[in-house]
Amino acid sequence: MPAAMSPDAVLDDFHAAAAAADGDRYFRHFAKDGVFLGTDASERWTVDEFKAYATPYFSKGQGWTYVSQDRWLDRSDDGQYAWFDEVLANEAYGLLRGSGVLRRTDDGWKIVQYNLAFLIPNEKAKAVVGVIAGR
Repeated sequence: MPAAMSPDAVLDDFHAAAAAADGDRYFRHFAKDGVFLGTDASERWTVDEFKAYATPYFSKGQGWTYVSQDRWLDRSDDGQYAWFDEVLANEAYGLLRGSGVLRRTDDGWKIVQYNLAFLIPNEKAKAVVGVIAGR
């Protein structure tokens, strides 16, 4: 296996590539069977589906910036998987959570699943659920 970036470095570069609207670099971090789970309930995308969604934005130089504030990462005993959760800052949305799984491959660590979620304070959860339900 060639020398590769650590799981932390992969996640840092994944976010940096999105901010730079560098689609090729961004999508190289996904496993071929990877999945991206967005903030909307309809957003469960395979890599190809997510690439089709994101490429028009990236091709116009429009990326998205999420800056990791805190990250927790663990590895499986056999060293083949790593799972993480991180608190991310975004100018438009404030704090969010990214979580997921990376798998070690012959090409380095690849993202198998990335899940992006809004952080809703418990005391505001009922109001947010009401808005979603149209109440």
